[in-house]
Amino acid sequence: MRKDKHRPPHIYIDDTIYFITAGTVNKAKYFDNDKKKGILLDVINKACRKFLLDLIAWTILDNHYHILTGIDIGEKVPKFVNNLNANSSRLLNQHDKCQGRKVWHQYFDRCIRQEEDYWTRFNYIHHNCVKHGYSDNMRDYKYSSYCQWIEDEGEEWMNNVLETYPVLDFTPEGEVE
Repeated sequence: MRKDKHRPPHIYIDDTIYFITAGTVNKAKYFDNDKKKGILLDVINKACRKFLLDLIAWTILDNHYHILTGIDIGEKVPKFVNNLNANSSRLLNQHDKCQGRKVWHQYFDRCIRQEEDYWTRFNYIHHNCVKHGYSDNMRDYKYSSYCQWIEDEGEEWMNNVLETYPVLDFTPEGEVE
């Protein structure tokens, strides 16, 4: 386990599930269309493959993303996030013709230690599009893993998870959102 000077501190634990979120500089809406969100989703998937991470749940909004991922070696967290943010910045800046622009402000990670924490964050990720007004219904938002979970496990299963572990707001002061 390693602690950084970052506030809150990053804690890296092996064989753990992490909730990771990153926000853009000044909450700028850099990912404001399908093409740009597609760039970020492609980079997320490539980074997960590169670092051999299990992408459990995800959502992409105009100015931030949330990921729930299984990580075998905790020290991969900063390398994974740096790879993801550097590559998405580079590709977004190429697309926007804004070479060298800083896209990401910082990231936040949290080790998931309890089943309740896992499922409430899982639900929070999927509900984020509703929270921020992108959609009235999680099913209608395509930049989230929600529909994949419905396809894989069924709507009854997803409704049960949502009912058993209600959505909470995990945005304490100082955290990226």
